Amino acid sequence: MLITISARHGSLSPETQERIREKVEKLTRIFDRVMAIEVTVDLDHREAPLVDVRVSAEHKHDFQASFQAGELFAALDVVMDKLENQLRRYKERIQERHRNPELRRAEFPPLPEPTPPEAKETGPQGS
Repeated sequence: MLITISARHGSLSPETQERIREKVEKLTRIFDRVMAIEVTVDLDHREAPLVDVRVSAEHKHDFQASFQAGELFAALDVVMDKLENQLRRYKERIQERHRNPELRRAEFPPLPEPTPPEAKETGPQGS
């Protein structure tokens, strides 16, 4: 799994980056099909940093959450809660479809039976 941590309008210390990495790695405990996590910290407003996290999972499913708070790790905690909820809901939806295949059939109603084309009467050829 690839974890990318970047900062805009400033830089993050290696210790801060490591703490962020440890927190976002916990998302794989909820949903193990995570392929990449991209964390962006916008330090444009030092008193209220904006944390944006994008999670890419298998089969082109992406999850995203962002939050701005007075403290970096407070914002990260809120973002993590949002992403955990998104991943849990998605995982439950997948598991429910596999447990109950009738749900899939309910999503796509059966196609109507094709009716045979009516035979056309052809008139006499050549008059």
